Amino acid sequence: METIPLTPEDRAILELESDTVAGHTCKVIVVGAGAPDLAALRATIASRIEAAPALTRRLSSSAAAPVWVPDEAFEVTAHVVAAQAEAPLDDAGLRREVSRLFAQRLDRRRPLWQIDALPLEGGRLAVVWRLHHAVADGTTAMRYAGLVLWDAEAAEPPAPTGAARVHAGADDERRRGHLVGFLEREFAGSRHRSPFDAAIGRQRRVEFASVPLDELHAAAKALGATVNDAVLSIVAGALRRWLEAHHGSLGAIRVKVPVSLHHEGDDAGNRDSFFALALPLGEADPVACLGAVHAATAARKAAHDAEEMDEMLRDLGRASPRLQRFCDRLEQSPRRFALSVSNVPGPRGPVSIGGAPVESVHSLAEIGERHALRVAVVSIAGRLCFGFCADPGVVGDLEALAPGVELEAAALLNAAPAGAAPGG
Repeated sequence: METIPLTPEDRAILELESDTVAGHTCKVIVVGAGAPDLAALRATIASRIEAAPALTRRLSSSAAAPVWVPDEAFEVTAHVVAAQAEAPLDDAGLRREVSRLFAQRLDRRRPLWQIDALPLEGGRLAVVWRLHHAVADGTTAMRYAGLVLWDAEAAEPPAPTGAARVHAGADDERRRGHLVGFLEREFAGSRHRSPFDAAIGRQRRVEFASVPLDELHAAAKALGATVNDAVLSIVAGALRRWLEAHHGSLGAIRVKVPVSLHHEGDDAGNRDSFFALALPLGEADPVACLGAVHAATAARKAAHDAEEMDEMLRDLGRASPRLQRFCDRLEQSPRRFALSVSNVPGPRGPVSIGGAPVESVHSLAEIGERHALRVAVVSIAGRLCFGFCADPGVVGDLEALAPGVELEAAALLNAAPAGAAPGG
């Protein structure tokens, strides 16, 4: 039987799963009127599943270390299942059902993914796709969606490419200065305890928000920043609104920003790194907040901090696994970062499933111990879709946080220079 060893990234993610942490991500895809029924959805996926062989492999622990093996008993019907809801769901019902599903664990005896088809009001359908993070990161998950779900190949964004390594200088002194700067930026700690720093349980609560991508991109560009900077500044504004109402001002709060290191043609399930930065929560002006975020991200991009972090952790793993585990624990400290904010590009143009239009795609990522909130963003056809996942025992009013995203986006668009328009 063919076996495929798990990569170090896959194994590390698998080991994070615990009684309180589920290891999967989730895509909540809302399909418009005329959506396919369960039989048609299964038939579509079954006819195309060979294009994504990773989805037909299961874990085997018979070897010295876990490996992927073909699931000889694979059946699409075991992975694409009907909803338990007796009647079509409204938006609130969808959020409740997704929260319930997200808290469940995937069956490790089978390939680590499942789609629950949830009928919605108005003849629509929610395709709730849970996919273990050991199988795919956000970039790979969107590629799999293109292979097995979308009717036609979408106009996909260019494959993310890790930037070429550029040292800060040619001499040892400048290289030492570069390393010191990297350590100061990436291993700084927050002076404030994160409001999400608490023991988590098994329950989850999810919320969604969306904002116009093209308009936001144009506004950010006019202000000398990127749309990724705008995402972080919008999250900062939403957190500021929520924190001021519930905890008072906290000044700045550090976030972890995953960075894809996939390159064109690779088939790795997980290939990413990250950098960390402090969001200026004390800055209420949307333009000033965006400027501060852009300055922080520009410094990290210029110094290739994400690539530096990836290389450092790999070198530590080869030289001293014990030291690597220590650094991993240090890096996961809630004083190192309060929450993660990921942003993955999706199809630029409209896509459909079974001839029915996909109205939205929201991504959800799992929280972690002492990190009770997570934000995931995905783009599709001119929209940026935000997904919030939290432990309701720690973040008891998540529904008050998500609307802040739309309010902050509107404030930034209103503050952009006159004439900033899509395509401009």
